[in-house]
Amino acid sequence: MYSKYLKPSLDFSLAGFSLLLISPLFLLITVMLVINNRGSAFFIQKRPGKNGKIFHIIKFKTMNDKKCKNGILLSDYHRLTLVGKAVRKTSLDEIPQLINVLKGEMSLVGPRPLLPEYLQFYNEEQSKRHIVKPGITGWAQVNGRNALSWEEKFKFDVEYVQTFSPRLDAKILLITIQKVVHRHGVNANNYMTMEAFKGDAA
Repeated sequence: MYSKYLKPSLDFSLAGFSLLLISPLFLLITVMLVINNRGSAFFIQKRPGKNGKIFHIIKFKTMNDKKCKNGILLSDYHRLTLVGKAVRKTSLDEIPQLINVLKGEMSLVGPRPLLPEYLQFYNEEQSKRHIVKPGITGWAQVNGRNALSWEEKFKFDVEYVQTFSPRLDAKILLITIQKVVHRHGVNANNYMTMEAFKGDAA
């Protein structure tokens, strides 16, 4: 009942209300990133959703497209702009995913959508994370986010899939707000983003 009817309805209602409430901030960040990036304010990328179905995730673009003389993109550290750094540090880069929630591609709470190329590396247990819609925040995020190892992250994802409820979703949302305010667990060690997942054989 909750997963089929109530959760989708709550997702749509809360995402719509949130977008309306923060629309001035959304517009301000968009304008600042367009200027700072000298181009698009949005980063759009393919991600696997429920049952592995591919969709296009939307995030604020925190890095520019600068390349070295050989035409290869520079490291995350060298491409992260000043505005982008502030947006990422406060987790505001996730705001556009509310649009994905309105489109029914994501949920407010669920396993984070990773890269399509990771699908081939999941074992049977890890693949269970795709039984539900991916989320803007999730059980793994409030338990360590990028500070977790891949094994720990997948363990929390599967645990969520097997036990999620209105109470757990509310708990995750409340903890997420607290963690965003305290800016806790954004990066793993000295990496700007999590290291790539290469499966159990890596």
